[in-house]
Formats: sequence, structure tokens, C-alpha cells
Amino acid sequence: MRWSEPHYLTQGWPGQRVLITGASGGIGQALVDELAAAGAQLLVTGRDAEALERLCRLYPGQITAQAADLTRAEDRARLVAAAERLECTMLINAAGANRAELFKDADDEAIERLVTVNLTATLQLTRALLPRLCRAEQGLVVNVGSAFGHIGYPGQAAYCATKFALYGFTQALRRELSDSPIAVHYIAPRATRTAMNAPAMEEMNRALGNAMDAPETVAVQIRRAIERGRKETRLGRAEPIFARLNALWPGLIDRALRRQLPTIRRFITPPP
Repeated sequence: MRWSEPHYLTQGWPGQRVLITGASGGIGQALVDELAAAGAQLLVTGRDAEALERLCRLYPGQITAQAADLTRAEDRARLVAAAERLECTMLINAAGANRAELFKDADDEAIERLVTVNLTATLQLTRALLPRLCRAEQGLVVNVGSAFGHIGYPGQAAYCATKFALYGFTQALRRELSDSPIAVHYIAPRATRTAMNAPAMEEMNRALGNAMDAPETVAVQIRRAIERGRKETRLGRAEPIFARLNALWPGLIDRALRRQLPTIRRFITPPP
């Protein structure tokens, strides 16, 4: 699904001041490299302070680092204050966590952590930053979702719940802010090779023939989607088709995933 807003980024990337969450690894870190190369001024955050400092040394004068655990209110407050000082015009919510397991094997603490990191903290940070973005001539919120925000996948029930919710939040916020200077975009990568995935997940994807992208590839696609003003972008070839089929004829996807279920269980069932 695409809408065009060609007037966005009229100043180009050098005119943008961007807050990127999850910048100490995975897609977030790849986005730092991609947008710094494009000329943006970046405020980067994550829990790994050493990784953030390495980025600052790599791009001197272009990156400001603020280590934070976004699940903590005091850390979010410090990050919002830093965004005010930098006069950020864009927020890219790339922070996230994943946990592949059968839902019957999940514990309360793991479920709560996943929901807090992937959803609650993202909503709280976005709300806190809206006044700053409203003062920009044009502000932008970019939520990095997942193909599993459109397709419920076995072994990913809690993760899917957070990503389905993130998509609904993005859609509702976009409509709520449609008469404001803030645009709200949603980008859904497919499986990506990051440290967030356990080795068993990569082995499972190979066994199932599921394609996986490098974080750098995803970062390029996110940059291009922003430049083209696409309010919704689903990455991959087969994945957007599966998402549409899942919405229109979910029974087809039910049958396809049931055939995969024995392989999925083999890789994610804990040892006895």
C-alpha cells in the first residue's frame, strides 16, 4: 500500500535531525550508517553505551549518543530532553526484542518484557516526543514493524501480538495527526539477520526456505521508503503477498503454516 508525499524531505537528509532508537545493534545500527552517510544529524540511543560511543567516533560531529533503557521513565525523559536540544524533526522507532518459543512454554516475565520493549516503551516515547515534532515545519514518526505484524506465525505468538498492535497504533496515530505537520509511516521488514535472533532461528529459516535480509539491506529500503513518502511499506517479495492473502483468505495461510509446524517445533521446543 503506497501513498505519495513528494514534498517531504524538501531540505534533503542534511536538513534532518533524527532520533533513532535501537541504534546499538541490528537494523537500528545499520540505519545510523545509512542516514549518516546521507548527511543527517543523528541522536542515537540504545542500551549498549560502548557501541553508541563507537558510532560517535566513526561520525564525529554528526552523531550525539544518549544511552537509555526505553522501558525506564527517567531514561525516556533524558532522551526527550536531548531531542529537544538537537531540535529533532524525525523519530525512527527501531528498538525491539524477539523471543521464539511455543506460547505454552513462555513465562510471564518474558511476555511482559517483550510487550514492554516492543510496544509500551515505543508508545510512551512517541507520545513524549510529539510536542517537539509538532514544532518542526514537518515532523515524521517511522515505526519499524515486522512481517509478523500482518501474519500470525507459530512460535512467535507474543512477538506477533506486539507487532500487530504496533501496526494498529501507527494507523490510528496517522489518522489522528492527519491535520498536523507530523506524518506517520510504518515499515515492515521480513526476517533479518541480527543478533536478536537465536542461531536456531536462522537454522529454522534455512530449513523452511524463508528468506532473510541483512540489516544493511533493510536500512537502504527504509531510507528509500522515507524519501518516497510511503506511509506503509512491506519489505520482501513473497511476504507482502502472504500478508494480503492472510487478510482476505486466512484459511490458505492456516493450511500452509500447518505444514511447517513440525519443523518449527523441532527448532524451538526446549530440550526435555
